[in-house]
Amino acid sequence: MGRRPPRRGILTTIPNAAAEHAFVHQPHRTFLGLSFPVMLSLIAEPLTGAVDTAFLARLGAAPVAALGVATSLLSSLFWVFNFLGVGTQTEVGQGLAEPGSSRARDACGLALGLSVIFGTGFGLLALPLLGPAVEFMSDDSTVQAAATSYLTIRLLGGPAVLITISACGALRGLQDMRTPLWIAVVVNLLNIALDVMLIFGAGPIPPLGVAGAAWAATVSQWLGAIWAAMWVTRRLGWPTHLPWAQLGRLLRAARDLGARTGLLLLFLFIATRQATLVGADSGAAHQAMRQIWMLSALVLDAFAMTAQSLIAYFLAAGHLSLARRVTRIACLWGLAVGVLLCVAMLLGRDAIAGLLVPASARGLLPLAWAIAAYSQPLNALSFVTDGIHWGTGDYAYLRNAMLIATLVGSCWVLALPSTNSDILVGVWGATALWIGIRAGFGIARIWPGIGASPLRSRPNAHAA
Repeated sequence: MGRRPPRRGILTTIPNAAAEHAFVHQPHRTFLGLSFPVMLSLIAEPLTGAVDTAFLARLGAAPVAALGVATSLLSSLFWVFNFLGVGTQTEVGQGLAEPGSSRARDACGLALGLSVIFGTGFGLLALPLLGPAVEFMSDDSTVQAAATSYLTIRLLGGPAVLITISACGALRGLQDMRTPLWIAVVVNLLNIALDVMLIFGAGPIPPLGVAGAAWAATVSQWLGAIWAAMWVTRRLGWPTHLPWAQLGRLLRAARDLGARTGLLLLFLFIATRQATLVGADSGAAHQAMRQIWMLSALVLDAFAMTAQSLIAYFLAAGHLSLARRVTRIACLWGLAVGVLLCVAMLLGRDAIAGLLVPASARGLLPLAWAIAAYSQPLNALSFVTDGIHWGTGDYAYLRNAMLIATLVGSCWVLALPSTNSDILVGVWGATALWIGIRAGFGIARIWPGIGASPLRSRPNAHAA
């Protein structure tokens, strides 16, 4: 063709040349090559959280409890704004396939602007609510004071968190998966270095304890936000006008994805509460299993995000058959990794329990753990198909599927007797059903393509 490919060799610079994409010639290698950096970037933050916990554990139980209270509140609140990353990634991926269009640039600029507005407004609104929220989570005055201090400082980084979410979503929409990885690695390494200085003190810096951990996170987040925003605007530029069309699409995505996220958090909250009502041992065992489930979700999300970018691009370029090929390969690799996670959980149960579960609670694990392990292939399909439908912009369908799954799963969990010593079996049985319903709806939207499926095969679709 005589065109020089971009440096990373994944995406041609000519949108109409989608058929020349590296995925066409090496689909599995390209898909995994894009997914692996995403996987590493997603795992970086939980590892840093573990380091924070380890540092604060040297100061006693109260700082660790305060960190747990604060981070659980923050993660739940910021997760609601995930639409900024998901929606921007799809808009940029689709805009990339439109020659001469400003869609990708406008969507990115709009998301960055909304990140500043939402991050600042959210911080101001949340400040007076910190006290009641912390008191609801803990009765210990020492824990309350430390958690409130941590949250107050972290809210200063609210806009930075949302800017990074939006900018990294845009970069992944451009199929640049490596830059978000480098940003995540550098930000988290800086966080750890600042932890050492600010938590324990260094030279003229006094030891700040929990507040030091908060300042370390806030400073490093702002560095990452500035880096990400500068890099993506260098690639795309700033919009020259207010993109009203993108604003409408992004707000609709916010409505649907926000509702979906809220329903997801609701089910996890109900399941955790019901498991904890029986006693501390049941709650501790459930928490360990929940942490393993969340870690597996991060691994599977890498496939979801890669599928999202590729499908958004190929659909917008008019290559439905290529988009459908992405769905097959994404589901294949997701299912394969789900089976591997199942085997790893079954073989590693005793080792994991020895690290994460108190001795008094380990007797509650076997059957519940087996249910959680055997549901991993379904879990994989539920997460991967989420990414596939993100790429088509099918957010309302995902919201409705999550609504049905959460209603059924929550009714099961709430019907469990709180005095049942085997409640973990019931909770994880309900969780497996919740996952299975989501996976079933996700697959049915592709094969055979129920409803107004954007991925339904058509006779006039472009040949791959």
